Amino acid sequence: MILLHISKLALLATAGLSLAHPGAHEPNSFTDVTKRSFLHNARSTLNQCADQLEARGIKARTESRRAALFDMYKKRSVSIEARDTDKVVNTSHHSNLHVTSHTSEKELFAKDPVCILAPEGEIGPFWVKGELIREDVIDGEEGIPVYLEGQFIDINTCEPIKDLYWDVWNCNATGVYSGVQSSMNGNGNDDSNLDKTFLRGIQKTDADGVAQFRSLFPGHYSGRATHIHVVAHLGATVLPNNTLAGGYVPHIGQLFFDQDLVNEVEATYPYNTNTVDITENADDHVVIVETEDSDSDPFFEYALLGDSIEDGLLAWVTLGVNVTASHDSDVSYAATLTSSGGVSNDDSSGGGGQVPSGSGMLSGGPSA
Repeated sequence: MILLHISKLALLATAGLSLAHPGAHEPNSFTDVTKRSFLHNARSTLNQCADQLEARGIKARTESRRAALFDMYKKRSVSIEARDTDKVVNTSHHSNLHVTSHTSEKELFAKDPVCILAPEGEIGPFWVKGELIREDVIDGEEGIPVYLEGQFIDINTCEPIKDLYWDVWNCNATGVYSGVQSSMNGNGNDDSNLDKTFLRGIQKTDADGVAQFRSLFPGHYSGRATHIHVVAHLGATVLPNNTLAGGYVPHIGQLFFDQDLVNEVEATYPYNTNTVDITENADDHVVIVETEDSDSDPFFEYALLGDSIEDGLLAWVTLGVNVTASHDSDVSYAATLTSSGGVSNDDSSGGGGQVPSGSGMLSGGPSA
């Protein structure tokens, strides 16, 4: 295995350069030592959950559910590929597990929990409050379809986390986020982008801690590897307009894809119209912080749905969360989606406004 080593100076330089683009590094209250300690202890705890999850039938249901999803969305009965999650995160991430129609559900879908969400992550400058609770977030955008499934496990109890709200957002095929007007995000003069909601949404987990989305594979922009943003909300209330209020945030983070898969997607239209240089996983400061000297593996496993990448893919991840943590003070936002459209946060400086501790998500979303 090849470990990625960089100096603290290089890491700071990378983080500093990233401030000029979306998803930039934002300071937080946890030191690297604290994070590594948490990840190590959490991984040890989560590894002990495997037998309990199997005994309660949760793993078996996971296998069946993911196999059913694959059957639902697959385009042809042909050979596919899936990610080998035994590889270290900061290697080449090559998709080298060959899967055919004879591959068992257990071999493909029954991985033990492999991703532990760090005690805090980077929310980036472009989170938008007031997004709708909805499964399909495509909103007419062009790109490679991706069906996302996340399963959330409480690292303290080994129980699935029911009624957690999984909040996701990512840029489109050409590197632009919806809901934000900023010189760092596409055409900074386009105020109509404030009212757009593509590739943003929230879903509630079921009794097995599972939530799903229909989305598109993210594009890229300067200085960042391809990624999907994640915020987990607990104890929130659903408002009549189908948005959230209250609760608290036990996790903020980002999830990634194998570099080989990213490169294959980027060769297709409209991803290939983006002339900005691609930042690879091994050079991304968030990937480095999340994986260096730790047990975190913030990458999706995936299966292609046909004999062409354009047919789309199913991507899944099992996530271990510390539900006793609260990171409301780290939840910065660039705008709020209201019933009359998006409203920029004037105090954000590109998304740095802070939600008061304990407030969770605030009300004011669009009418259902």
